[in-house]
Parts: sequence; structure tokens; C-alpha cells
Amino acid sequence: MPKQPKRALIVIDVQNEYVGGNLRIEYPDVQQSLANIGKAMDAAQAAGIPVVVVQHLSPETAPIFARGSQMAELHPLVATRHRDHLVEKKMASALTGTDLGNWLRVRSIDTLSVVGYMTHNCDDSTVRQAKHEGWNVELLHDAAGSVPYANALGSATAEEIHRVFTVVMHTGFAAVVSTTEWLHAVESGEALLADSIYQSNQRVVTGKRTQ
Repeated sequence: MPKQPKRALIVIDVQNEYVGGNLRIEYPDVQQSLANIGKAMDAAQAAGIPVVVVQHLSPETAPIFARGSQMAELHPLVATRHRDHLVEKKMASALTGTDLGNWLRVRSIDTLSVVGYMTHNCDDSTVRQAKHEGWNVELLHDAAGSVPYANALGSATAEEIHRVFTVVMHTGFAAVVSTTEWLHAVESGEALLADSIYQSNQRVVTGKRTQ
């Protein structure tokens, strides 16, 4: 049996920009993900799990997350809740160019539970770096969210981006679960497990062979 995890909840970039600004989360519904982020923060505080809030800030002239702007401020749902540490970042990963890694290690944290925005950018970057640096990682897929894109390579909806990134993350980078599943795990002290690249692929291959 896996040992009981020592978690920290990492609340990534829950800022006004994603709700009413120039980079609005479209999938899952942002009000749903915000509500789940609030549930996770409240449960973490009640369980004695450290809560780290991360805030992305860009130069004052930037079109998004401009330092000093109202859109770059933390969303009230997060700003008004308890936190144990505040991390300011300017790169995608919350572990790059910040004190977060040292802060976690000093407290012997072995599992990072990630919520916030965006699934495919700052969440994904943080998840991958955390896994590579030795932490176990969890991502709450309904407490995260994505935006749609279009560029020279084509286009993708927010739902497509969120779905594909979470499927890939669950192959070994993180245990990707719902908020409800995570709350149950916190209550029981259960360690949540990711899938594997091999098994994720073989379910498809085996299914094709039996068709």
C-alpha cells in the first residue's frame, strides 16, 4: 500500500484575467472550476494541508496579467481565503524562478495537488517539472480550465485542449482526478495514482485487436 501522502495544495494563477479579462477560461465552465477551487482550498485548510497561492505577473505594458492592473489581481474567491504562502511568478511553471521548491522541501512535502489555470500551460508546466524533480503530483481536472487557440498550425477548442492535456498528464505525470475524488482521498489519507504510458496505449491497441 502506498504511504499516506504529505500534500500541499498549489493554487495556480486564479486571477481576474481568466474570468473577466482578455483570456477567459471556456472549459470547463469557469464558475464550476472556481467553485471547486474554493472547495479544495477549504478542505485543505481544514485538513492542515498547506495552501500555496501562485500569481502570474507580466510587465505593466503586457496585454494580459499586467503588473498593477485589476485583471492581474487574484480572483476574490482565492484572495479572501486562507493561504500559507504566496508565490509570484513570470514563467509558466510555478517552480521556475521562485522559492516554491525550497518552501516545499523544508516542509517535507511529497505530493503536490494542483488546481487553477490554465490546464495546458501553467498547470501542465508545473506538473511536469514537479514530477521530474521528484514530487508525486495530482491535478484536479474540474478545478482547472483551458481557452481555445487558433494559429498557423490550426485551431482547437478549449474542451479539446483540456481533454487531451489531462489524458496525457494521467499517463504518469500526475494522478488526474475530480475534486470529489480528491476530497475523499484527503479525508481517507489515500494516495492517488496516475496511470502509465504503456497501459494507456495498450487499452487502445487491445481494443482495436478485438474489433
